[in-house]
Amino acid sequence: MHHGPTSIWPDFMAGQSEEPVRVLLVDDDEHIRRVIAQELMADPRTLLVAQAASLREGRRAMRLHAFDVLLVDLYLGDGEGFELLQCLKTIHPHAEAVVISLMDDDEQVVRAFELGATGYLVKNSLFGNYAQAVLQVVNGGASITPHLARRLLQRFGAAPAARQDVRDGAGESEPLSLREKEVLGMVASGYTSAEIAARLLISAATVDTHIRNIYRKLQVRTRAQAVRFASLRGLF
Repeated sequence: MHHGPTSIWPDFMAGQSEEPVRVLLVDDDEHIRRVIAQELMADPRTLLVAQAASLREGRRAMRLHAFDVLLVDLYLGDGEGFELLQCLKTIHPHAEAVVISLMDDDEQVVRAFELGATGYLVKNSLFGNYAQAVLQVVNGGASITPHLARRLLQRFGAAPAARQDVRDGAGESEPLSLREKEVLGMVASGYTSAEIAARLLISAATVDTHIRNIYRKLQVRTRAQAVRFASLRGLF
């Protein structure tokens, strides 16, 4: 039954039963595709519009179908999912991308975020479900497997060179206000603009204004880039 999740889903958020979030799935593992497809089809807020089992099929599907979120494995039989992340920028620049992979190598995760991904999920780990991940990113949040997020924050937050740069004034950006740091910290925790607004008792429009200011001050274009930059610079 779908009454639980949808009955409390705010009507201003993307993913209503009459207009579900459209998803394109690219993974060469048939079993994983079946599992993800079942989860997406079980939630009326998400709609699986197409599946692909290879890099070549993925490229074709991206051109044939309209979609809001790309779920993509990094290792496909005939190439790497990184190529699809690059293609996404030109074919569907407004679509979100979430990587699904068995690998959680830090460098691969960082590369995926640099290519514009707003989520990174490690298969066979605890992170909720794929429908929730899709809804998170399409509503302005980030979706990342919890233990991976913690490891990355520890890694970047512990980088002595980055902290030394801040002390020495090297590579300084315009300083963030206390409220902007607070908003950025919540973005890093995966909260959507609406959730941040509710927690801070401000409007979603005000949250979006803070996020735009954060982008401008840090000279970044995506939430993932903002979080990574802030972690490297020890801003929170």
